[in-house]
Amino acid sequence: MVLAEAVTATTPPAAALVHDSAGVLAILLAVLATIFWLATHRVSGRVFKVIPALVFCYFVPTALSTARIIPTECELYEWVKQFVLPACLLLLTLSLDVKGILRLGPKAGIMLLAGTAGVVIGGPIALAIWKNKLPEEAWRLMSYLAGSWIGGGANAVALQKTFEASDAAISPIIVVDVAVANVWMGVLLVLAGRHAGVDRWFGGDTSAITTLVKRMEDFQERVARIPTLTDLMAILALGFGFAWLAHIDSLELMLHEPFASLEGVLGAFAWKVIIVTTIGMLFSFTRVRLLEGAGASKIGSVMIYVLVACIGAGADFNRLLTEEARYYLLLGGTWMLIHIVVLLAVGKLIRAPFFFVAVGSQANIGGAASAPVVAGAFNPVLRPVGVLLAIAGYVLGTYAGLACINVCKWVSDAE
Repeated sequence: MVLAEAVTATTPPAAALVHDSAGVLAILLAVLATIFWLATHRVSGRVFKVIPALVFCYFVPTALSTARIIPTECELYEWVKQFVLPACLLLLTLSLDVKGILRLGPKAGIMLLAGTAGVVIGGPIALAIWKNKLPEEAWRLMSYLAGSWIGGGANAVALQKTFEASDAAISPIIVVDVAVANVWMGVLLVLAGRHAGVDRWFGGDTSAITTLVKRMEDFQERVARIPTLTDLMAILALGFGFAWLAHIDSLELMLHEPFASLEGVLGAFAWKVIIVTTIGMLFSFTRVRLLEGAGASKIGSVMIYVLVACIGAGADFNRLLTEEARYYLLLGGTWMLIHIVVLLAVGKLIRAPFFFVAVGSQANIGGAASAPVVAGAFNPVLRPVGVLLAIAGYVLGTYAGLACINVCKWVSDAE
């Protein structure tokens, strides 16, 4: 799911106190600055040793939008998703250690597939439990959630149209999508800050991850320098320049075969992510990666935190108060719980590091918007791993979603 996508409600929400994009951006930046200042304070910093700052960056904007101080729908959020996210992905991958990532082994891919299997299995089981409380056509509406939780927005819309669920009908499902996925992401961010204890329970071998982190940190330290104005201009020009080019190219691809026929599997946004990530990976084999020493990933990290704040602001838990939404919330919560159980069982079975479990889940549930966020909660240098797994999630989305919803239809028809 692309979490930064706006949520459509059946009735318009009450007007927010601050609703223009410039004002919303100012508030979100002030929130982020305050959180990071508090994290370094002698007294308040103790709280952040237990709960990572990233969790507050996520949920404080949610509280502000729920209280109608800022809106849940704003042009800023969409612009950040469309341009700031691709720019930061390029800046985070231009210093990528491709050889080190390949040495991580197959467990990352196994956990990605386990996350997909959890969604495919979870949908029919959740429907079997709650179908007596839901409309007969609930299985059709679940098509949107299945695509969103295995890939992202393009997959969700493709499955929605395939199973003929109207935009108006899926409104409660979209609310559940945002609410349940946001809560699960918040849990993962908290656990990421305490992953050492979780890794002991899994019995996972984290040596390959530790080695990768050490290699990338050593590279950063080796090339570090005081950035010049030229460096900073080059970093911003690369990030936003290639984000814009990828945006144009992705729209152009959708006009031609065979890309147009693949739109349900890989839409324009997915191609945009693939293009900027590929360019970033190519740069990692050139001298452009030396811009890491001038702070390329730090600027990319600033963009990530702005994205996280926008994602949080887009969630409005007031919309869960309707009777219909409550039962769909129970359906979505049960579905997500089964996804989690499958992940934990497979992770324990193969003794996977918790990093693979968490990022494998978000590569399905959140896609390119949140997989690098969760990966970065373990260590900022690991964000590119989240990006690469999210791309694989795009490919799985439609096919696995089709299987899931066809079984859901069978469950719905069964007495």
